[in-house]
Amino acid sequence: MSAVTIEELVLADEPARWRGLGFAVDGEVVRLGDVRLRLAGEDAGRGIVGWSLRGIPGSALDGLETTAAPGARPDGSEPEPHSAGTPAPHPNGIAAIDHVVAMTPALDRTVSALTAAGLDLRRIREQPTPAGAPRQAFFRLGEEILEVVQEPKQVVAGREGGAERGARLWGLALLAPDLDRTVAALGEHVGVPRDAVQPGRRIATVKRSAGLAVPVALMSPKV
Repeated sequence: MSAVTIEELVLADEPARWRGLGFAVDGEVVRLGDVRLRLAGEDAGRGIVGWSLRGIPGSALDGLETTAAPGARPDGSEPEPHSAGTPAPHPNGIAAIDHVVAMTPALDRTVSALTAAGLDLRRIREQPTPAGAPRQAFFRLGEEILEVVQEPKQVVAGREGGAERGARLWGLALLAPDLDRTVAALGEHVGVPRDAVQPGRRIATVKRSAGLAVPVALMSPKV
C-alpha cells in the first residue's frame, strides 16, 4: 500500500447535481471509499480545483494544487488511517474511485515532480489511448490510481503556455460493482457500456446532459 494516499478532491460542482444522479450527499461531501469529494460549488473555480493528500506536505505538484491532509507526515512515516470506516455503495451502486485522471503537456516533467514528492510510480505506458493521448503514467495512491496523461502535440501547441503549462486534475473513473445496474440507474445520462482498455473490464461514460463539472466514467471491477 502506498504511503501517499488521497484524502479529498475538491470539485467546482453543485451537490444537487450529484444527489440527482443517485449519490448519497452529506452537505457538500460525497464519500467514495476512503476519499471525500467536496462539492464546493461553481464559484470555486473549474473542474477539479485541488486535492489533499496524506503522507506529504502541501505544495503545487507541477501545477496540481495540493494540500496536506490532517495527520499527514512530511517525514515519510506511515500516515494516520482514515477513522470513519468505508461507506456502503451509493443508491446508484457506485462504491469507490477507480482512478483519478490528470492531464499534462510534459509527462516526463510531471512524473519527475510526483516521484520526487513521494508518489508511487508503477508504470509508464508508451502506447496511445483510443482518444489519442500518446503516453500515460500510473501512480498507486492507496486503493486509488492516479493516471497522468500526456496531451497530444496539437493540444499542447494550441493552448497558451504550450509545454510550459502545469499539469491539471481533469476527471474521475468510478467503480461500479454492478455496472449494468448503475447504468440503468443513471438512465439517459450515461452511454452504453463498452470494453475498457484493461482486459475483462467494461466502461461507460457519463454524458454532458448530467451537468457534472468534471468528466466522469464508470467502470466494472478488476478481474
